[in-house]
Amino acid sequence: MSSMSLIDLLGATPSLSTLAATVKGVPGLAESLGSVQNVTILAPSNDAFEMFMKTPAAAALAANDVAAIQVNFDLQTRLAMKTPTDILTLQAVLSYHILNGTYPASAVMEMPAFIPTMLNNSAYANVTGGQVVEAVKQGDKVVFYSGLLSNATVTTADQNFTGGVVHVIDNVLTVPQNVSGTAVAAGLTGVAGALARAQIADVVDSMMDITVFAPNNSAFQAIGSALPNLTMTQLQSILQYHVINGTVAYSSTLKNGMTVPALKGGDLKITVEDNGDVFVNSAKVLIPDVLVANGVVHVIDNVLNPNNTSAMPEPTASTQMPAFSGASMATSLDITSGVSMPTAAIGAGPTKAAGGEGSMTTSSSSSMSGAASPMKTGAMGAAALFAGAGAWMNV
Repeated sequence: MSSMSLIDLLGATPSLSTLAATVKGVPGLAESLGSVQNVTILAPSNDAFEMFMKTPAAAALAANDVAAIQVNFDLQTRLAMKTPTDILTLQAVLSYHILNGTYPASAVMEMPAFIPTMLNNSAYANVTGGQVVEAVKQGDKVVFYSGLLSNATVTTADQNFTGGVVHVIDNVLTVPQNVSGTAVAAGLTGVAGALARAQIADVVDSMMDITVFAPNNSAFQAIGSALPNLTMTQLQSILQYHVINGTVAYSSTLKNGMTVPALKGGDLKITVEDNGDVFVNSAKVLIPDVLVANGVVHVIDNVLNPNNTSAMPEPTASTQMPAFSGASMATSLDITSGVSMPTAAIGAGPTKAAGGEGSMTTSSSSSMSGAASPMKTGAMGAAALFAGAGAWMNV
């Protein structure tokens, strides 16, 4: 174990000068970090901060958020302002980059691990034990996934200090948004529209420790003829059947043959095929482990039916049959009326796909930086999510 303190290590590492200046600029923060023990620090490099602030999403959202810190102030001026909201925002972002426990790069395996961070302020994270990051080894790289499928790759590993270890990363982590905000950002307009129409978005956003199986837009289109005829109660019942309350079921916990109780009542049955495909009832998991403020979302290819709980998958079929008999496809969805479309695709770097028993496959793709600062667990606008820390780091 090194005898160098965290503050000394940050100061002695030229690629971390932006992070070092930020830490020193907040009264009391350097002292607090200097006393932490048994932690892993994911330290965004100077290039990571600069890249984040150059993304169209960050710039547009920061400019449109009238409540955010004025972006034409320099960093020291913003720090001197020290308004409660600004300080809480920065604390939340930094806390999300501190993992509970010491994890050298060699401890990260191909099987994803969901590691609690020090972000446990219930205004930003509503997960028992603190919000998590997903750690996974991809080839010879160690990658950490955060909110909106944004990820950061370790560029310099295992920089030891007296309280643990620092890994330099190439992206600023994205503090997970609430469920409805994530649905909008991910382009899941069917989910976002259905939650709004059923008037339960705030309820789902404010729950603690949940798992949501979120149908993609094609799934809603597949039963499009049935949607206009649903009563408010029926729509609420259907949506609640997609939610597990009190359990954050990350992909690594989904095992073949397990059943889990849905919020609506009735069970959801998990099937894991030998090839790694994961199903819930008859719906295939397309994208696992989208972290949200109060749990996790898995994107699926079918709308689950609480009145058809025995629906089972056809693993060899390219498309699963809808669980709603008699429903037919619609080319457009009235339920999505008024739902904003995202300005850019979520995710940064390797693309996640479903895998068996918690595994996942990846492929190198885009390298777009995601949002950094946190959305409160209730109904805070998406602009506030992106703007806070982005404005702090816009130097």
